[in-house]
Amino acid sequence: MAARGTGCFVDLTMSKPANLPSLAELRADIDRIDGEMHRLLMERGEIISRLIQVKRTSESGSAFRPAREAEMMRRLVERHHGILPLDTAESIWRVIIATFTYVQAPFRVHGDLSIGEAAMRDSARFHFGFTVPFVAHSSAADVVAAIGRAQGDLGLVSATAGGSAWWSALEGDDAPKIIARLPFVERKDHPAGLPVFAIARPHPDAVVSDVAVWTLKVSGWSAKAARTAASIAELIAIPEGAFDGASLLVSVPKVKTLDDVTAALRGAGVSVRSQALVGSHATRYTVSAEGARPVPTGR
Repeated sequence: MAARGTGCFVDLTMSKPANLPSLAELRADIDRIDGEMHRLLMERGEIISRLIQVKRTSESGSAFRPAREAEMMRRLVERHHGILPLDTAESIWRVIIATFTYVQAPFRVHGDLSIGEAAMRDSARFHFGFTVPFVAHSSAADVVAAIGRAQGDLGLVSATAGGSAWWSALEGDDAPKIIARLPFVERKDHPAGLPVFAIARPHPDAVVSDVAVWTLKVSGWSAKAARTAASIAELIAIPEGAFDGASLLVSVPKVKTLDDVTAALRGAGVSVRSQALVGSHATRYTVSAEGARPVPTGR
């Protein structure tokens, strides 16, 4: 087909440039990559089998390794590019990590459904897949109690809200601890965007301490004190005891210290009665807009 131009004919025939591969060739490449990914997963499984044998002779404790998992996710975030959404890559890697952890040492994920059943189940399945069993609970306190009874399990509770001061049960050397905050990569329309803390009994040499999580018991709690503390660190506060008493769960990033927080609280008229370290987690990443590079939040 041709169209008359100004003194010449323009060929409008649609033809494939000579240097483009055919659909059959592209599909063959996809099949090759699929086969290679499967082969590599099976090879990973063989290495995990050998790892299990090594751990039986040289290592004890929980199979969770928060520091190693955080480093794996950092590398994923920093190298990722192209049309595959980062959320998809993150979920695939999280499921691979969780499933092979489960193969090493079977565990269950306990979730608090009081903050939203659908959102909690989405978070559990996004981060741990369907191989790991999910156990539902009606409160964060029930989740923490279950983790206290089960040596190798993991619990998910809200990182931004609390119906009770469930974190008090994390105090003490033998108590479970906060080991992670999920999702690792945050964005506005994340498919499993519910902010949750992961609670478990990690191996003492395997924790990551970018952000330290503390409990504080205080007197003189007020709206002014809440604003002051929130300007320094993320926190959850629950009224407790006397009319101005409160129990706080405070997440302190590396750029700050607990002394910074307590000094600010005292300046706002608050008395700190007690404090306890109840866990830590890795710094999260955030994606501000479609196509933007993920950046560390510092929190």
